[in-house]
Amino acid sequence: MSRTEPGIPLNGILNIYKEQGFTSHDVVAKLRGILKTRKIGHTGTLDPMAEGVLPVCVGNATKLCELLTDTGKEYETELLFGLTTDTQDITGTVTGRASEALVNSLSEEAVQTAVKSFVGAYDQLPPMYSAIKKNGKRLHELAREGKTVNRERRRVYIESIEILSAALPRMKLRVSCSKGTYIRTLCQDIGDQLGVSATMTSLLRTRVDQFELQSAKRISEIELCQTEGEPDRFLIPTESFFSSLRRIASGDAVKNGAQYEKLVRNGNVLPLSLFKEGALHPEKGERLRVYDPDGCFAGIYCFDEADALLRPYKLFR
Repeated sequence: MSRTEPGIPLNGILNIYKEQGFTSHDVVAKLRGILKTRKIGHTGTLDPMAEGVLPVCVGNATKLCELLTDTGKEYETELLFGLTTDTQDITGTVTGRASEALVNSLSEEAVQTAVKSFVGAYDQLPPMYSAIKKNGKRLHELAREGKTVNRERRRVYIESIEILSAALPRMKLRVSCSKGTYIRTLCQDIGDQLGVSATMTSLLRTRVDQFELQSAKRISEIELCQTEGEPDRFLIPTESFFSSLRRIASGDAVKNGAQYEKLVRNGNVLPLSLFKEGALHPEKGERLRVYDPDGCFAGIYCFDEADALLRPYKLFR
């Protein structure tokens, strides 16, 4: 990506490697200071003990935060059988221990059966130490006051679980799952099913949608880019999130380029009659990437078959 001139706003997505000890909010605060912009948002909370992929949206890409939060994720985690804590991870206060004999009696077959039983949809009880709100207050705030409140179970989906290693009482897993899945709760649930409980000892997020661990950058790398005058070196274009959608630009497809430009710049609907016959042929409900005559990404439009026009779905101007 080319060097950004002073005064030109930064827009795009940073694939950040969140390090242990930082909250997701800490990462945003640090990046705001480094990039000297307030318009930054993260795409899903990671606990301080967790590390790994945290997509951060900058500038007009902040409109993607909600969409990215809703995407699937992949983790690598380690759990320790026989231990229960109030936070469901190793940072918490120990609230229970299974006997050594009971833990040692676990068989490899029983463990594999328990793990595999969680593949698919299951109703997960959110932990007290979480950011979910109950009656206007976050659960972790209530937990720190020593309170426990009733929570409703939430349907989550475990796409796959792979046992990476099992040196009991410890086991490492790779989990692909839906949004809203608490891995530490999954670890405890697996242990509970085996009758010994379990607590999470480490968590590494390896993927969020198309953003993977191998390409994630540490905050220190972003800071170095800023120092060298290239704050946008690792910015991923906003429209890349929609790379699977068809692209529409003026070019030869539009009958009236001036009218097209005006409508796009103002975020208006685009009548199908604006395009040359046979140039588009969108399917019912199809979403398309729309660009202005200068080649700048304008947003996502959805085809309304009933009215024969493209309606703005998400604008990025």
